[in-house]
Amino acid sequence: MKKPPIKPANWLESVNCAIEGVLWATRSQRHLRWHFLAAMAVLVSAFLLRIHLFELILLTFAITLVLFSELVNTALEAVVDLVSPDFHPLAKQAKDVAAGAVLVASIGAVVVGFFTLGHHLFPGVDSVLGRLPETPGGIAALSVVLVVIVVVLAKARFNKGTPLHGGLPSGHSAVAFSIATSVALAGVHPAIAVLGIMLAGMVSHSRLLLGIHTLKEVVLGAVLGVVVTLVMNSLAWLVGYFEAGI
Repeated sequence: MKKPPIKPANWLESVNCAIEGVLWATRSQRHLRWHFLAAMAVLVSAFLLRIHLFELILLTFAITLVLFSELVNTALEAVVDLVSPDFHPLAKQAKDVAAGAVLVASIGAVVVGFFTLGHHLFPGVDSVLGRLPETPGGIAALSVVLVVIVVVLAKARFNKGTPLHGGLPSGHSAVAFSIATSVALAGVHPAIAVLGIMLAGMVSHSRLLLGIHTLKEVVLGAVLGVVVTLVMNSLAWLVGYFEAGI
């Protein structure tokens, strides 16, 4: 029996191999099917909303990046399973990192989708999106993102616990107190600010009661959330002050 050639004989066969790879990955990977369905929904929505060409380019790039990362993740998983059919810590790390690439690409696509479709779906949001870093909501959202990044770096540095269970500092406490700090600084009624702080304290306390974090990890998480949020609000105030002076 004649064996099929390892390398495609011409350009057309190369394209056929690539298409077969996409089809195989789509058949075997449920997540990739969901990504394709989400891409269809986003593109149809973009057409119906008549978005601008530049916004369509951004959406297309974000969709392509997610699909590309999922295909690479699938290929890497197949290679790892071939090389290491039995469990090996390095094989698990390779798969986890590849899956992390898909997660990062997906989060980026969601952000791009929000900024490109937000002002079409929610009337009146144009003024907010145009001045997002200057608005309380924009500063709060950016603070939470920065807090999450710092938590990821800290957990990678101290190498304790799992991403959502344990480790230094407590990510849940950090995010909860970041949000509570933003609420308190937004000029709301003092009772609402106190309730926000109490809610953040309850989130932190639950992590402690469940034995997921130690008291030190919870306290450091809370301090991190408060400090990062205060720094971001201070920077925003300084930028506004200097702009007003100019």
